[in-house]
Amino acid sequence: MDFPERVYTKDEVKQAKEAIDNGYKHNLQKKGSPEFAAKVQKALDLIKTAGYYEFLRTYIRTIKEIEGLSQLREQEAAIWYNIKALDDPIDDAGFIIQKTQQMKDFIDGRLYYETGEIRAVNKRLEFIETLKNKTDDPEIKRRCEENLKKWNEEPFP
Repeated sequence: MDFPERVYTKDEVKQAKEAIDNGYKHNLQKKGSPEFAAKVQKALDLIKTAGYYEFLRTYIRTIKEIEGLSQLREQEAAIWYNIKALDDPIDDAGFIIQKTQQMKDFIDGRLYYETGEIRAVNKRLEFIETLKNKTDDPEIKRRCEENLKKWNEEPFP
């Protein structure tokens, strides 16, 4: 079973879920300027280091450069990303994983409101902790620790 072209209707979500349950993986695409693609690739390299690339490919088809606000576009199985928001590869990778978790929850039929953002942020923090533990690069470890500290200092409702 193929993944649907869009994920919008109840039947399309069901088809997407069945495809994923049967092992479907997207051929992840980066769409945008060469500078955008290079910045996204740095984040993807960190996602691969942490072992989250297959999770990403399961739910996200495209990471696309846009002019507006960075966001998940469920109906496209895409992350729209403004290049100006790509300024720290660790934070960028965390954002991508957070949005991937939101797409997973959407396909699984889990409501976003109330607890959805908490699940997504927790997945992001899990990813950063895993990256910190799996990387051999002391600079990346240090930056992961800083990133985790920042998230733990800011109260989350």
